[in-house]
Amino acid sequence: MGLIVYGASLSPFVRKTRVFLAEKGLDYTLKQVNIFPPPDWFKEISPLGRIPVLKDEETGATLPDSSVICGYLEKKNPSPALYPSDPLSYARALWLEEYADSELANNIGMGMFRPIVVSKLMGKESDSATAEKTLNEKLPRYFAYLDKEIGTKDFFVDDRFTIADISVATQFANLAHTGYRVDDNAYPHLVRYLSAIHARPSFAACIAEESELLKPLGL
Repeated sequence: MGLIVYGASLSPFVRKTRVFLAEKGLDYTLKQVNIFPPPDWFKEISPLGRIPVLKDEETGATLPDSSVICGYLEKKNPSPALYPSDPLSYARALWLEEYADSELANNIGMGMFRPIVVSKLMGKESDSATAEKTLNEKLPRYFAYLDKEIGTKDFFVDDRFTIADISVATQFANLAHTGYRVDDNAYPHLVRYLSAIHARPSFAACIAEESELLKPLGL
């Protein structure tokens, strides 16, 4: 009996969950689910019709939403800790998780990934005009905030790898899949940080797998 992740490899939230599992050293099975539209059986385990969903065959639990899943896995498998124990640090990590899951996900996902990658996956032409407008007009304030917050540090919270790093970096993996990049002259700290985080084995394995999926699309 083990762990099953239902989702699609290219989802930043599925990747977030997979990286979390890898950092915990937990084995799992990934079962691909296409949510355009989601199958009826999937709606029964994901009321919002979103990915990922985790099934824990040991406990019988079926849990939707990456944040819920990661919180559950942390409580069940507390070592190595990926959430800080200090109250203020814990709050800081949760804030960055929320910032990434909402603001970054919405702007990178809807403004960059969907018009470039999802369009090609659906056999349509990429909408580079929308992507470039998002990159130049909407994303700079997020880049500037994160560049300032990370500064010369290696990690966002407590000088160690946490859910904050997973949540932020997974969104930027989707940005990289579009072929666009963060300007290293304008945001050098953020670019340095992302390069190091994406090189971690947990992230690198996912990104390499996803890149193979996108090769036929010329991405």
